[in-house]
Amino acid sequence: MSRATQSPPAARAARIGLWALPLYALLLGLSTITHQPPVSDFDAYARYVTTDIFLISHLGASIFGAGLAILGAIAVTAFLVRGRAAGTAVAGLALTTVTNVFMAASFGSAAFVQPGVGRAHLAGVPGMAAINADTAYGPTFFAVALTSTFFLIVAAVTLGTAIARTSPRLRWHGVAYATGIAAFALTGFLLQPVQALTGFALAAATAALAVRLPRTAIPAGAPAGTPTTHRRAATPVTA
Repeated sequence: MSRATQSPPAARAARIGLWALPLYALLLGLSTITHQPPVSDFDAYARYVTTDIFLISHLGASIFGAGLAILGAIAVTAFLVRGRAAGTAVAGLALTTVTNVFMAASFGSAAFVQPGVGRAHLAGVPGMAAINADTAYGPTFFAVALTSTFFLIVAAVTLGTAIARTSPRLRWHGVAYATGIAAFALTGFLLQPVQALTGFALAAATAALAVRLPRTAIPAGAPAGTPTTHRRAATPVTA
């Protein structure tokens, strides 16, 4: 069977896959509308981490969202591998994948450890603050969380650069992708009241990318040197 007959299903799958990124960003925004109290106020902290909102936000937004981020990056890369920034796109995909695996591990620790610690504290079990500091917020957790956050920003800048370099029409989409993820990550540490807004802004930016990228990227099945066009949708690489 020829590449021409094989490519349409793959192209449709990749175009659908692009919408994993806006969904991922939307979940990030929804999951950060509220934030947990500081650990120094352990009673309030314990009450918050035992709520359904805490568990759902970590399982549905942070962990499932990490999977969506990987799927979206795969779809983006499928449209970029025949362009001028193919190597950068593959590097961005690799960084995005590995980073989100480690981030999912960090959020899994929170989702599965903190509620139990909180319930025990609220039930009157002594010493839970110390146990929380040694497990949910131990040095290993901080090392993984901070390192993966740094590489999340590096991954976003790398893939965003690949998007921007592929075509002048995609330049601002690449910039928005890189800065949107970086802004979301940094506001989680520095300016939590606006973190949800950065997530929603990223959702809008990646939705625009999902619309524009298939209309702009170089078709995978076309001969080398084929110009980009608004009228012709790109076909991602297939085996």
